[in-house]
Amino acid sequence: MIFGELPLAEAEGAILAHSVKHEAGMFKKGRTLTADDIGLLKSSGVVGVFAAKLGADDVPEDEAAAAVARIVGAGGTRVQAPFTGRANLHAAAHGLAIVDVARVRALNRLHESLTLATVQPFAIVEEREMVATVKVIPFAVPRDVLANALAIIGDEPLLRVAAFRDKRAGLVVTRLPQTKPSIIAKSEEAMRERIAALGGTLAAVRVVEHDIAQVTAAIAEMSSLACDPILVFGASAITDRGDVIPMAVTKAGGEVLHLGMPVDPGNLMMFGALGDVPVIGVPSCARSPKVNGFDWVLARVMADVKVTPADIMDMGAGGLLAEIPTRPSSREGKPKPQRAPHVAAIVLAAGQSSRMGTNKLLADIKGQPMIRRSVAAMRQAVDRTVVVTGRDAAGIATALDGLPVVLVHNARFAEGLSTSLRAGIEVLPPDTDVAVIALGDMPLVGPEVVRRLIAAYSPAEHRSVCVPVFRGERGNPVLWGRQHFETLKGMTGDRGARVLFEVLSDEIVEVAMPDEAVLLDADTPEALETIRAK
Repeated sequence: MIFGELPLAEAEGAILAHSVKHEAGMFKKGRTLTADDIGLLKSSGVVGVFAAKLGADDVPEDEAAAAVARIVGAGGTRVQAPFTGRANLHAAAHGLAIVDVARVRALNRLHESLTLATVQPFAIVEEREMVATVKVIPFAVPRDVLANALAIIGDEPLLRVAAFRDKRAGLVVTRLPQTKPSIIAKSEEAMRERIAALGGTLAAVRVVEHDIAQVTAAIAEMSSLACDPILVFGASAITDRGDVIPMAVTKAGGEVLHLGMPVDPGNLMMFGALGDVPVIGVPSCARSPKVNGFDWVLARVMADVKVTPADIMDMGAGGLLAEIPTRPSSREGKPKPQRAPHVAAIVLAAGQSSRMGTNKLLADIKGQPMIRRSVAAMRQAVDRTVVVTGRDAAGIATALDGLPVVLVHNARFAEGLSTSLRAGIEVLPPDTDVAVIALGDMPLVGPEVVRRLIAAYSPAEHRSVCVPVFRGERGNPVLWGRQHFETLKGMTGDRGARVLFEVLSDEIVEVAMPDEAVLLDADTPEALETIRAK
């Protein structure tokens, strides 16, 4: 191909690279100049044009684009006629885009003149949505390059759209004694919406105890009802192949093909099969509308795309998901990528120490005031530390001298703990994601406790209240997500935030601790001596 500024005498049959004005108007770029065009340009005083002139070994852009587009897509796609070297492919149905990534890369590495762009592999696409575009960059493709491209494609297209099937899914939801009806209802609603969004129907739902025998029977019943796929939403996360749901799949005559996945959220998904029917152990994060790894697998299953353990293991590249709503709305704003939360500690140090006789927070613990030890431990694990004072505010300030903390005096401390909670939350910066509410009289709580709570925090997976536990008993401090700040501020009287646990049970995660430090506070002289001894 010859490209450049050509004299008009050599421009007949050339393709304009830039638009050219003439006495009757304008010839736009891309026009193939005829003899009459040349005559008009001459009479208009034009002596040369920027244009491309093709040779015998050049395939014109539209011809080349059409040749590739005709065979690059398979079932489920429609090819649009080429124009200016571009030929688009559109989805013929609502489904899943299946892309042969390796061969798309091979085609694009042949030569800069020929490109193929597709949607992301396994993207969910609507009917008529563009799924690929073939674009010739210059005005032609060398004939040998086109031949090589067609050879790469061969008889195996690089892209197809697997239409979602009108599948009848079955759902088994398990419950424990403490499982609230609202959790069961939320699990069913989340699955019903997901299945419907993928063109299917949730045909049967069974709620059973979180017991191997009962889950086994429910899976067998779903199979007898010809449900495909079978989803099992457990009251407790699947943590091992010996757990309730994997064992139930096996006892029902099925097989656990893979446990877990390198996608977050969604790590604790189980994928199995009962004959040819997929059986999926649903991770708890799927109660949220946010996209998680389970959605990736479910979409393939609903489009009858085979899923193998290798497929699941390969999902790790790109598997750290942003918090993307499945049904975005203007109210939700732009999705945000996951990031480490901004953490503040609120240390409550306003109490009256009525059972101690003196201010216990100033009691000596191995050469330091108790409050100083408690606050210093918090500071090692958080971004900002707020200390709420009340009685003996001056003494507390002196005990904390030199520590970079924010002191907030609660003049209403005698009205109860709720006033101190409100005082601490009100001074938190706007970018605070979580607050760790700590008691000043628990000096044995180390920074590792707080780090464990922070690691457990995941609002996308409904872990927005993180509670430390030792041998089944809940302790302090407790981590609260920002979504609960207004509720905490609205509390009244001498009540701690723990009274909200029943209301917020869906959001609570218990975090096991290695020792009893989270249970030990210095409420009495005897308790203080126990702490000193430890």
